[in-house]
Amino acid sequence: MVDELLKHRTQLARPDVSTDEAQAVLAQHYGLSGDLAELGSQQDRNFRVDADEGRFVLKVTRVEYARVEIEAQNAALRHVGAKPGAPKVPEVVPSLGGEDIVSAAVREETYHVRLLTYLEGSPLTRRRHLGAESVAALGDVAGQLAAALKDFDHPGLERELQWDLRRAGPVALHLLSAMADVDLRKRIAEAMIGAMRKVQPLMPELRLQAVHQDVTDDNVVSRVDSGGRLIPDGVIDFGDVLKGWVVADLAVTCASLLHHAGGDPFTILPAVKAFHAAYPLTDAELTALWPLIVARACVLVASSAHQLEVDPENAYAASNAAHEREIFDVAVSVPNELMEHAIRKAVARERQPAPSEMHGRLLPDLNAASVGIVDLSVLGPHLPADRWHYEDTEALLLQSAARAAGAAATRYGEYRLTETRLLQASAPRTFALHVDLCLHGQTAVHAPFAGRLHQGGGKLILSGEGLHLHLYGVEADDPAEGTLEPGARIGLVPGEPSALRFLRVQLCTVLDMDPPAFAAPHQAEAWGRLCPSPETILGFGCDTPLPDAAALLQRRHRHYARPQKNYYRMPPQIERGWKEHLFDLEGRAYLDMVNNVTLVGHGHSRLSAAVGRQWSLLNTNSRFHYAAVAEFSERLAALAPEGLDTVFLVNSGSEANDLALRLAWAASGARNVVSLLEAYHGWTVASDAVSTSIADNPQALTTRPDWVHPVVSPNTYRGPFRGEGSTGDYVDAVSRKLRELDEKGGKLAGFISEPVYGNAGGIPLPPGYLEAVYALVRARGGVCIADEVQVGYGRLGHYFWGFEQQGVVPDIITVAKGMGNGHPLGAVITRRTIADALEEEGYFFSSAGGSPVSSVVGLTVLDILHDEALTENARSVGDYLKGRLEALVERFPLAGAVHGMGLYLGVEFVRDRETLEPATEETAAICDRLLDLGVIMQPTGDHLNVLKIKPPLCLARESADFFADTLGRVLEEGW
Repeated sequence: MVDELLKHRTQLARPDVSTDEAQAVLAQHYGLSGDLAELGSQQDRNFRVDADEGRFVLKVTRVEYARVEIEAQNAALRHVGAKPGAPKVPEVVPSLGGEDIVSAAVREETYHVRLLTYLEGSPLTRRRHLGAESVAALGDVAGQLAAALKDFDHPGLERELQWDLRRAGPVALHLLSAMADVDLRKRIAEAMIGAMRKVQPLMPELRLQAVHQDVTDDNVVSRVDSGGRLIPDGVIDFGDVLKGWVVADLAVTCASLLHHAGGDPFTILPAVKAFHAAYPLTDAELTALWPLIVARACVLVASSAHQLEVDPENAYAASNAAHEREIFDVAVSVPNELMEHAIRKAVARERQPAPSEMHGRLLPDLNAASVGIVDLSVLGPHLPADRWHYEDTEALLLQSAARAAGAAATRYGEYRLTETRLLQASAPRTFALHVDLCLHGQTAVHAPFAGRLHQGGGKLILSGEGLHLHLYGVEADDPAEGTLEPGARIGLVPGEPSALRFLRVQLCTVLDMDPPAFAAPHQAEAWGRLCPSPETILGFGCDTPLPDAAALLQRRHRHYARPQKNYYRMPPQIERGWKEHLFDLEGRAYLDMVNNVTLVGHGHSRLSAAVGRQWSLLNTNSRFHYAAVAEFSERLAALAPEGLDTVFLVNSGSEANDLALRLAWAASGARNVVSLLEAYHGWTVASDAVSTSIADNPQALTTRPDWVHPVVSPNTYRGPFRGEGSTGDYVDAVSRKLRELDEKGGKLAGFISEPVYGNAGGIPLPPGYLEAVYALVRARGGVCIADEVQVGYGRLGHYFWGFEQQGVVPDIITVAKGMGNGHPLGAVITRRTIADALEEEGYFFSSAGGSPVSSVVGLTVLDILHDEALTENARSVGDYLKGRLEALVERFPLAGAVHGMGLYLGVEFVRDRETLEPATEETAAICDRLLDLGVIMQPTGDHLNVLKIKPPLCLARESADFFADTLGRVLEEGW
């Protein structure tokens, strides 16, 4: 039972001290004056003091808390402060009389008063989302503090506090006695009783020492790392320090994380791992941790409700009530056994599963060789095109397989594509914890082990020793509960022998638990321990080999050349796509907002059919005579301005730009080329030479050959001249470069640029820029090259070609990427006279450029662009998305500007809108957080601070909303 002192303390309101009264106390006892602001507290009054001498915290505590308890807090602060490597803590400031604690009377009430230094930094509680780095850092701080307090002792540690988890059960039940919400009271009581039943046998083994007991998101201060993440490095408020369980200290920390978890209790695991690394937990403590987290959650909710009854004006308690309720809801959402295994795995202290006695067969009359296995995985052959998307797919496939083989089954441990969900911020539950079978009616079902047969939730359950068999779709021989021996008949699959019926089989190791049918991928291993495979009792192979993306990445790095980078540090294994969506092997759907290679969308059935047909007929090089190459060349020439009537077909944008430069050299008889700084044109020798983006090549500015003459990029956002009125200044820069070349007697071969500044996120060139520059170049006999590889081919929505926005006609157009929808295909479109000039140097040949398959790919992409009105979609959805993104710029200072048009957009992040300091690290962190939430995005630009938004042109309005909403969520919640 709760003793009278503790019961009395739970009834206490905060000290009734106003800001003015606190000012007077501060002046009288500490000789300080300044601005005071009240800080939150459950039962104290705390004020931040901004004085000329510095920042402090004035703490006012009720005298019901003995002076020795306050002395213990001060002593603990000094003890930790003296420990090398311990977290930062406040310092005790003595009064004018040299006392650490003074007694102050306010309106005839006496209080304990202390002054501490103010520890600068940000609390975590204001961040809705905490990344794994922040969570781990909080666990590390808690572990380091526990280690620092290991050798600390003080008489004031023997205290009666409602936050002492050794007393959690009685405290919660006492606090619940007056709770008005009957349903919530019942839930809390049941959860507390269940938790303490698990903890009670372990109590003698739980270590006791001085513990802070309140290292929470609210009681740490954090520094901001280079990526904008909060990293805790200091601890405040030692008001709950006592002699208690070490593991309770971690439980308090973990519980505080649950309202940052988005409903996922596994969020705490980095904190557990970090605490364990700093201050290793014992086996008993690992077992007790999750029940104590549940107990802490119960006490929090019960205490805040009780405190608001005692002190209705307590804004701190009121503001915490909602997230404390969320902590409780998350804590009771999963079984203890699941979290114990997850915790143990996080610290590499797993227990081996107990062997189960499963010798019998569930379906002894079933011929295992006649069972057709239905593959519902991402790579499964039974799910062509978008068949995975339909609700009845699984049932239809099972029935079809059963008709062919006699019986059919799904696989256990399979990440089912049929369970994926599009445009969802959290990973869906795709990991199958059961097996579904399609069997003929009257198939006998037998007990594979001894147990008690009973019914619950519309199913039969056979409960054995540590193992429970859940069956849907069986008619029991005897509806009454009873005990069955191994091999005894349970019942039959209902229906006529000629009819096909469904049976679901699932095992579970936890009594009285209704196990889920599926688990989220990051929880799959833990749930698999609770719901093991039924393969043994079924008698046929139904287990799925698990993918290992990390091992595959190691294989890639072992043999794939290092300069060929991959997205993300720990990338998902993407193996399938559909429209603007990508799927990893765990069935997670991602919105692809970066893949300008796939113009008409992933997995387009029309394109795959056309390619398959052509491959079955012929694929060879373009020197043979066949129809597709003539038709495709004709179609491309028709898309270009009049006079550009000659087409070269190549493999890539790099090859296209390389060829364009060769054409310029041949047509002009000169070698010098003017290009733009910060541009990217490819990786062949020539196309790389005119590429000056330091993001792609950090040595770009110092390694250009002498025939390349870069000029300042006309970046109207962050360049030396800004805004639409900057055209003249940027043209002058080109003119000066050309005059320098003239003075040296150098002849000009040409000028190459993107007509929209794609590498910087789609920034339009200033009005009239290309018109003026093209005139300067042509006046010197040079050739004008428009690199449309990234921005052209309908992506801009308002224009098919980027140069149309500038009102010019180039001499050479290069295009690639999207024109092949992922197939290696590029083109150079020019005038006949320029093309013929190259022939004087010899013929040109590209092995796969213009092959029958490549030509059919190009023709089909053009057909899809037209028939599905994708350029129009790029305009309408792109304009809508740009408006949504511009609204984010109004809300979040980090978002400096939105560039581009159609579905070539960029969001540029800056730390300061005046200096435009690039937010490079923040942009990388934002991209990682977007991946967590189901969006593929990457940075671009020389400073890698621009989101390069270039999705397939089939992007739906709903997908645009999901992207804008998700980006807004990241900017609001943190990363």
